[in-house]
Amino acid sequence: MATVHLRIGDLVWGKLGRYPPWPGKIVSPPKDLKKPRGKKCHFVKFFGTEDHAWIKVEQLKPYHAHKEEMIKINKGKRFQQAVDAVEDFLKKAKGKEQNSDGKGDSKGKKTPNKPLKILEEDDEDLSALKDPSEKPVKDDPHFHHFLLSQSEKPASSMEPISKRLKIVEEVTGSTSIQAADSTAINGSITPTDKRIGFLGLGLMGSGIVSNLLKMGHIVTVWNRTAEKCDLFIQEGARLGRTPAEVASMCDITFSCVSDPKAARDLVLGPSGVLQGIRPGKCYVEMSTVDPETITELSQVITSRGGRFLEAPVAGSQQLSNDGMLVILAAGDRTVYEDCSSCFQAMGKTSFFLGEAGNAARMMLILNMVQGSFMATIAEGLTLAQATGQSQQTFLDILCQGQMASTFVDQKCQNILQGNFKPDYYLKHIQKDLRLAISMGDMANHPTPMAAAANEVYKRAKALDQSDNDISAVYRAYIH
Repeated sequence: MATVHLRIGDLVWGKLGRYPPWPGKIVSPPKDLKKPRGKKCHFVKFFGTEDHAWIKVEQLKPYHAHKEEMIKINKGKRFQQAVDAVEDFLKKAKGKEQNSDGKGDSKGKKTPNKPLKILEEDDEDLSALKDPSEKPVKDDPHFHHFLLSQSEKPASSMEPISKRLKIVEEVTGSTSIQAADSTAINGSITPTDKRIGFLGLGLMGSGIVSNLLKMGHIVTVWNRTAEKCDLFIQEGARLGRTPAEVASMCDITFSCVSDPKAARDLVLGPSGVLQGIRPGKCYVEMSTVDPETITELSQVITSRGGRFLEAPVAGSQQLSNDGMLVILAAGDRTVYEDCSSCFQAMGKTSFFLGEAGNAARMMLILNMVQGSFMATIAEGLTLAQATGQSQQTFLDILCQGQMASTFVDQKCQNILQGNFKPDYYLKHIQKDLRLAISMGDMANHPTPMAAAANEVYKRAKALDQSDNDISAVYRAYIH
């Protein structure tokens, strides 16, 4: 089963018992502290407190990916102080990375180890993870213990968090792929010395290449419209004249294009990738296509002695620019490992899903759900308007309930503002819906919801919305 990979140094949200998720950092436990038996967990230092705890992996979420969600549902003063402590730590860590020569700031002075306060999941004294206003009643047998725990909190507990991270934090060897922003700050991205090629500088590819260059990779680019390469040449990229030339010059060549036909043409067409493939060369297909296309490309690449990996990405133009994509990989595991620093630069996490074709299947399912959901949200907004309800109030209520998310908030606000600048093309989500429906047919599995959504997107395309954002499906309901 695919899991989100976390490691020492990562910032996380940790949930302990019945208390709300709290910001923390995965650290190395003291050498004499044994890991709980039968539990897959990490040792977490909580921000804004002196507390540490073993937290099960299923109760951990990456900090940056879930920050907005957690801030919306937790409003306590102490919680906000903890979040502020995280941001303070990030600023100091970034400044230290830029200004430090690699030496510690202790100047040779040894600080005696302070006993750690270790919380257990069933520990009743989790007062640090509560809002101060949620004090227990006096009849509670733990009331006096609560007061004691508050009075014993050291006055320095809210000093700059970077001064108190004296726990040994050895970076463990791992092939897991981590968030670009957190690992860059921690200095744990070492760009591969392999030569990287990238074909396709569209909405997603442009952000990916920019982040590869920022993290120090040697990148050669090619795009069907050559002018799009100019900006990246200025940023330090090299220019390839054809896909074949890029593949022959580079150790690992990525491609990210619009659809199955474009993916095939890039490999099999005149001056295509296949002509540049030699034994040992790696080709990584990042386009969202059907499993049959992936199987075909894998076969032709490996027939020339090449190594193949598919790695479609879940996200948007903004997430691509931010280096926060989710990468779904399948195929040659050794290529996946060779791409480690590249995936760190472009994404917040990655999943390896086994044999080639599995990532395409998973990506189509994810986009099928997203496309259907977006169409339903648009339908709700227009129904609200048709029945005399405030669309803004509908959105406000929606964002306070269980479906609250950054995606819903941003897409709906853009709709209400009439802003359909593409973050993910409507024509592409319709293509993904079509491919997912076809995949369902081949598996003899019904997809009636996707089929209905697909028809709405087709109507939006007929209304000339193809090159707008997926949220422009809204216009299919008002014309």
